[in-house]
Amino acid sequence: MAKKRASDKVLFTVVVLLVAGGLVMVYSASAAVARGDGGGGGLLGNPYLVKQSAAALVGLVAMLAAMHLDYRHLKRPAVAWGLMLGAVGLLVAVLFAPELNGTRRWFVVGPFSLQPSELAKLALVPFVAYHLERKADRVDGPELLIPVGAAAGLAAILVLLQPDLGTSALMVATVLLMLFVAGLSWRRMLLGATVLAPLAAVALWAAPYRRQRLLAFLDPEADPLGAGYQVLQSLIAVGSGGVFGLGLGNSAQKLFFLPYPHSDFIYAIVAEELGLVGAVAVLGLFLVLLWRGLRAASRAPDPFGRHLGLGITAFLVLQALINISVAVALLPTKGIPLPFLSYGGSSLVVSMTGCGLLLNLSEHG
Repeated sequence: MAKKRASDKVLFTVVVLLVAGGLVMVYSASAAVARGDGGGGGLLGNPYLVKQSAAALVGLVAMLAAMHLDYRHLKRPAVAWGLMLGAVGLLVAVLFAPELNGTRRWFVVGPFSLQPSELAKLALVPFVAYHLERKADRVDGPELLIPVGAAAGLAAILVLLQPDLGTSALMVATVLLMLFVAGLSWRRMLLGATVLAPLAAVALWAAPYRRQRLLAFLDPEADPLGAGYQVLQSLIAVGSGGVFGLGLGNSAQKLFFLPYPHSDFIYAIVAEELGLVGAVAVLGLFLVLLWRGLRAASRAPDPFGRHLGLGITAFLVLQALINISVAVALLPTKGIPLPFLSYGGSSLVVSMTGCGLLLNLSEHG
């Protein structure tokens, strides 16, 4: 067994900066919405900040626990299968939960909510890593592809039924990346792409609102007050910031122009208030997270650790890239939060727990 070392201080610092910056931006971006909902103007009067701060505390505890519990416990068959089956069970159960904003994505208990799709992302990575280590010489074989494909496909379909195409696609992309790095042949990758591409096209075109989002992405000005509204308002926010921004708290787009400024489009508010400097700084922090996450994965003492580190880093960075790309109109609108920054307790806790596992890996490098 490799000698245990100190955890990665650079990665820990990046997580702290992102979480702290996220709390500041959630408070700023949600100020007008909070007042509209009857909240006060102070820190404690903003319910979004209070809930996000509570989630940050829970995430900190989860991150510290993940740092100090040996990650090798996750490759025990009972743990790997138990986490995956538990996540699938929650994904099934949430489909019978009451609708919220036209979707069934959350369990709501009083002022708190739980989003099972976030837990499923975290459960899927160690499950795939467990199979990749046990069947390293059969990456192209059915012994590995059937259980991994069944787990990823079932989870993705259940998330799609909520409906949440963005998270479903993120799960599939993360698993495919893990398989490819583990040695899945180009032939298998092309075969998988051939099967998935038409399915994705059908899912995208079958739902009217997804079709409208795609058309709005291609030409947002064709329907500026309808399907193209979010994209155009986000671009106005990004462009208004200039180099140095309008100043923290001075966003105009958060005043009921840009929908969901504290969650899906928080990056646009960052660009508006902190300018190009702030927007690039956020990108830089995620690039450092990518570097340190891949570093921790590459130095892991066993194949399971390498696959686990890659998978966690992949879903965090891919999610960030998707969210940022939506904010600057490089991708159609999707309801995917920006890790650490967007309002959403489940996303924040899961992101911090994942980074705790990366920090755990860094201790064993």
